[in-house]
Amino acid sequence: MARGSTRPTSRDVAQAAGVSQAAVSLVLGDKWRGRVSETTAERVREAARELGYRPNLAARNLRLGRTRTVLLVVPALTTEFFAGVYTGAARVAAEHGFGVVLYPSPEGVGPARDPFASAQAALDGVLASSMAADALTAIRGDQLPLVMLDSDPSGSLGAATVNLDIADGVRQVADHLLDLGHRHFLHLAADIPSWTFEVRARELAARVGAAAGTSLRTAPAPISIDGALAAAEAALSAPGPRPTAVVCDDDKLAAGVYKALRRLGLRVPDDVSVTGLDDLALATALDPELTTVRLDAELFGERGMRALLAVLEGRTPEGGDIPVELVVRASTAPPNAS
Repeated sequence: MARGSTRPTSRDVAQAAGVSQAAVSLVLGDKWRGRVSETTAERVREAARELGYRPNLAARNLRLGRTRTVLLVVPALTTEFFAGVYTGAARVAAEHGFGVVLYPSPEGVGPARDPFASAQAALDGVLASSMAADALTAIRGDQLPLVMLDSDPSGSLGAATVNLDIADGVRQVADHLLDLGHRHFLHLAADIPSWTFEVRARELAARVGAAAGTSLRTAPAPISIDGALAAAEAALSAPGPRPTAVVCDDDKLAAGVYKALRRLGLRVPDDVSVTGLDDLALATALDPELTTVRLDAELFGERGMRALLAVLEGRTPEGGDIPVELVVRASTAPPNAS
């Protein structure tokens, strides 16, 4: 069956094998012995393989009240945040008699080894972060009922998407810094091709660009303290007016910026204001404490799991992005007049 075409049904398998749908159910449910011949069973299995047919395990398991297991696919990035997502998702799942299997994509993005090949039939559905979307192909998770987290609603692989209002978070950061008087910005951007980071870059450019007399430079960096240190040191040492505010896509990046500024003999926030995004525990471990955007990871996980349960039960999931909150701490101040 061509990629992107309609998912094959048991009726398609029956037609291809020249048997009834009842026979298909018996064979694929492994209840055919004594009811259909070995030859017929093999013909059904071969037709199912050729069509790429997968039974609707979610509906069957909900009817039969067994298995009730979902897979949570996350990147191995900002693990504290995704631990919160897991906690929230598992709490809601447990309330409904479901278990959650956590599957981190080892490199954060890209295909990952499939440890679930033998257990694929035991999964009812998948909850996945867009930063680990490529791993879905490797584990065939895109062929199960799927809800995407942090994903472009207009191009999502899933039956539903659940998002934090990241765009509003970035607008809150930009407005805070503009109100303080900052006009020259550096965006330390996560170098990961993901919708959530594209939104951050787009919203920051739009908000800063709408104010008079502003400039915005962008420096990509891996989400690591050392990577951010190197990228920030290079960007802050470049020719031209030095930015008075550095907007970071993640609190880890902000920690790297702190180290870069210290190496350059600059102080936070006297010489340069710094903001993050996530509100990890790291944000209050830094000195001065970091102005950042608080993302409610547990609520995010809860909403994601509720959306997946709705999909499995044929209901429409709750709509609307989850609000986020700017937390102003000591890392931001008006720019130094000198």
